[in-house]
Amino acid sequence: MTDIKDFARADVLARMPEYSKWCRQIWDYGETAWREYQSAAFYVDLLRREGFDVEEASAGMPTAFCATWSNGDGPTIGGYAEYDGIPGNCQAAEPRKAPRAGLSEHAGGHTDPHSALGISSLAGFLATKATMERHNIPGRLKFFGEPAEKLRGSKPLHAAAGYYDDLDAALSFHPFYMAPLCNTVRWDTHCGAAYGVIYEFTCEEPETWMTSDDGSPIPASHASARAPGATDAMVQMYSNAKALREHIMAAGQSWSMNETILSHGQATADNIPAQIAQIQYFIRISEISDADHIVAGLDHIAEQAAKLCHCTWRKHWVAKSRPGLANHALAQATYANLEKVGAPQWGENAKAFARQIQSNLGMEPMAEPFSPMISTLTPPQEAEAKLREILPPSQKNFTSDDYTEYCWHAPTVRLYIGRPALAAPKGTAYPAWAMNAMGGDPACIDPMIECAAQTLAMTALDCLTDPNLLSKATEEFNQRTGGGIGGTDWIAPLADYAPPINFKWPEYVTTDRGRDWVIPTR
Repeated sequence: MTDIKDFARADVLARMPEYSKWCRQIWDYGETAWREYQSAAFYVDLLRREGFDVEEASAGMPTAFCATWSNGDGPTIGGYAEYDGIPGNCQAAEPRKAPRAGLSEHAGGHTDPHSALGISSLAGFLATKATMERHNIPGRLKFFGEPAEKLRGSKPLHAAAGYYDDLDAALSFHPFYMAPLCNTVRWDTHCGAAYGVIYEFTCEEPETWMTSDDGSPIPASHASARAPGATDAMVQMYSNAKALREHIMAAGQSWSMNETILSHGQATADNIPAQIAQIQYFIRISEISDADHIVAGLDHIAEQAAKLCHCTWRKHWVAKSRPGLANHALAQATYANLEKVGAPQWGENAKAFARQIQSNLGMEPMAEPFSPMISTLTPPQEAEAKLREILPPSQKNFTSDDYTEYCWHAPTVRLYIGRPALAAPKGTAYPAWAMNAMGGDPACIDPMIECAAQTLAMTALDCLTDPNLLSKATEEFNQRTGGGIGGTDWIAPLADYAPPINFKWPEYVTTDRGRDWVIPTR
């Protein structure tokens, strides 16, 4: 086992120049949810060149894929890349605030960064494949392209379409984003349920609004009051939903609900009411029952807002994501591999970049500009204890990510590796651009990729070559689900909707003026 793991680790190190280049490529694309066309195409082409069979547009999602490679009969190990960024986070790989060339700050950019998340996972699976070939290890690798994670978009749909049903284990990786989850694995408290829902209002019969016989050939004449319309309904929805926490969902746990307006108006300055408006709500909460309760409250508000403003309303699902499920056996094995690899370390080039950020923010540059946390291992039980200190005892899950979908189909581990994060003197908060910029600088982001890829490859090889580990992980999965898939405590996929790809999601546009963001540069 030591020999094959050493081979895998050496393979990662040998190919790091490639991985660094690929990471920067995805980072430069800066594409956002449901619109990651270049990023998905990049992965599809690359995986085919690496010998994988690739299904494009899996589960009906244009920017998703499912890649498989087999070396004979054996366990099937699943993993994935994410590659969506976030609107409004366009940042150059520079130690100063500046959007990428030719774009406005409103364009998309990688924050987590998913650019490095995806390449880290890919590197781990490519190292696993190389080791399987070299040492004749039987088994199958299944690597997914998962778009729109920021909307919890693809994984519920892949799960509902059966793509995870043949997995024997799944490996999930994310760059560190929240203390104490740094250079560790999740233990008991996994991410919770997440619902995304769009409420659409349409004013379809404005001519019937408070009609009167005024002799005008136009039912609603230009001098008459017009119907309130869709924008008014959306504003009513926005305002009244703010009271939902107080009147529909009582306090007692950590949860959030955030909204964004996708479209409104479709109207001129004439006396024509707004025809259509759409507002999206995103709910992060521990349990599915609570999410259902909140959406029932939103439904009630939408119905009343529509009546008030002479509209009809419809609800469209964007995401229904299940809460996570722990697997101590797989988590313990993964952390043992991380201990062998060690936490990532940052060199002088990365520190120089970090000091430039501090200097450009008017701070005194530090000799050690990075947070000590990102280079320190945190045992999972210790991380769990610290996490529970900030949560009510009754709350089972915390924060949100749709890796949780894998948890209900196979034993799944959630790995976190330190990403470049600056040390903050007391009372100091860094702007978002600072962390975003480091995600595009190879000296800053490569140590995380190197560490994550080695750990993932070693864990995948454990699953392929250690029947005892896979047996223990599967037994635990069966116990926690009350009998495995279909068991008494198993939660079936919730996605009973089509991929929400046709809404007005922010994206890059190409016109005679060139390629730009949906909000123009100038």
